[in-house]
Amino acid sequence: MTARLPVVVVISGSGTNLQAIIDGAQCDLPIEIRAVISNRPGVYGLQRAEQAGIETAILDHREYPDRESYDQALIALIDSYSPKLVALAGFMRILTADFVRHYGGRLLNIHPSLLPKYTGLHTHQRVLDAGDSLHGASIHFVTEELDGGPLIVQAQVPVEAGDDANMLAARVLQKEHQIYPLAIRWFAENRLILDENGDVRLDNKRLESPVLFTPLESIG
Repeated sequence: MTARLPVVVVISGSGTNLQAIIDGAQCDLPIEIRAVISNRPGVYGLQRAEQAGIETAILDHREYPDRESYDQALIALIDSYSPKLVALAGFMRILTADFVRHYGGRLLNIHPSLLPKYTGLHTHQRVLDAGDSLHGASIHFVTEELDGGPLIVQAQVPVEAGDDANMLAARVLQKEHQIYPLAIRWFAENRLILDENGDVRLDNKRLESPVLFTPLESIG
C-alpha cells in the first residue's frame, strides 16, 4: 500500500476543488491533508475543511505590508505542517519568486483555461468573446511565470450555443474536480515529477505535451 503523502491545500474562496481533493482523500486518494490555509477569513472552503476534520489556518494578506513579507510568513506556516506537496486550489494571489523556488517541483495549481491560452482572470468570458469552440482546465507545476509553469494534464469542454460565462464556468468546474485529484494521485504515487531540467515526467517518460482529455473521454 502506498504511504499517504502529506499535503497542504491553500485557498482563497469557496473551495470546490478543495472538496474534490477531500472527497478523494476520504476514498482512495493516497494523501493526508494536513492543513487548509486561506488568505481570507470566513470563506466557505475553511468550513469544508473543518467539516472533514482537517486543521485550518488563516493568514490574512491585509495584515502584511508587502507581498514579500506575506509570502515569507506563508512559507513558515506551510512548512510547520511538513508537506511534501502544496496544492493551490483557487488561491487568488500572485506568488513571489522566493515562494515558488522554495516549493519547486512540489507546488501544483489549477487554472480554468486550456493553457497557454487565457492566463490570468475572467477566462470564461474571454473564451466566449474570442468565439472559441473549446474551453477547459489545466493542472500545472508552478513556476515564476504567472500561469506559465509546465503543464501536466488538461480537460476540454465544448463551448455551446447560448453559453454565458457562468454556464461555461460550471461545465469547466466539473472537469477541474476530476483532473486535480488525478494529478495529485500521480504525484502521490511517485509517477509524476518535475525533473532537474524543468520537464514534466509521468511514468518515467517526459511529457512532450500535457495529458489531454477530450470532451468525450472519461477521466481517471
